[in-house]
Amino acid sequence: MRPNVGVQIAYQRKLDALIDRMNRDVDRAIRAMWRVKTPVLASDESSPAAFRDLFGRLGQEWERKFNEFAQSESRKFSGQAINGADRAMAASLRKAGFTVQFKMTPAANEVMQATIAEQVALIKSIPEQYLTQVQGAVMRSVQVGRDLGSLSQELQTQFGVTKRRAAFIARDQNNKATASITKARQSELGITEAIWLHSAGGKQPRPTHVANNSKRYVIADGWLDPAINKRIWPGTEINCRCVSRSVIPGLD
Repeated sequence: MRPNVGVQIAYQRKLDALIDRMNRDVDRAIRAMWRVKTPVLASDESSPAAFRDLFGRLGQEWERKFNEFAQSESRKFSGQAINGADRAMAASLRKAGFTVQFKMTPAANEVMQATIAEQVALIKSIPEQYLTQVQGAVMRSVQVGRDLGSLSQELQTQFGVTKRRAAFIARDQNNKATASITKARQSELGITEAIWLHSAGGKQPRPTHVANNSKRYVIADGWLDPAINKRIWPGTEINCRCVSRSVIPGLD
């Protein structure tokens, strides 16, 4: 089943909005502090100390806000991604003449809880990584006496990196949630084989995944990717956009 892109986009927009707010708050705080503790005062030990205190406060504040976001939105995201995958799979089965109504089984709940846990951990890491990089840029500027304009360019670069990472998290988690619930539902329905379908997306597709396109594999075993010598399933590896098509006996 292919991931529900609408769920991914909606989640990414909310995450982008939170990152934008963090970036504006951090930018204002740095500019305000810069007027008091400029690089000209780099020899004054109070300048680095003041910025360290500032980032300590910002870190506590934004880690709390991202934690609150993760706790509330990750559950919604996971539920929507799983429901979307269920609807897509049910529609596919209807075309084959089968009517299925999925419920929250122990296997499906396990997928949901695992998705939530991973999502929360990734979201909580965003402000920590962002503020660590920004603090490093500011402290280097203070030490060498750079101007605020030069620093701003470096901070914008880091902001862009953070936004791209957030987009990656939303896409990758959507892929993994879809792949995991599809595998669980296939098992529940007694479907033992599936066909690996390469997405043909991404700038650098994995050659082994491309070569495995349209080939059957046993769902319980997965497929042994020779590039990493590991058994995997479509969409479970980082940035993998591959999907599967269930093999229904008598119809394939």
